[in-house]
Amino acid sequence: MQRPEPRQTLARLLGPAGPEVGCDECFDLIDRYVELQLAGQDADSAIPGLRAHLAGCPACAEEHQSLLALVPTTH
Repeated sequence: MQRPEPRQTLARLLGPAGPEVGCDECFDLIDRYVELQLAGQDADSAIPGLRAHLAGCPACAEEHQSLLALVPTTH
């Protein structure tokens, strides 16, 4: 098992510098976030703090990846 880089560990411990989103709010917003991403829109500006939450929360990040994987790419 690989050890995480110290910067990643520190970033997870300190949390996001901007607006914070919790898991409950993330699960409420993640469908819209993925829709915006897939539409090529700026999901990070539309839903501030969600990307930071995904970077620090493995469960929500897994949900995000699962939703992205469900949508077939057309490129």
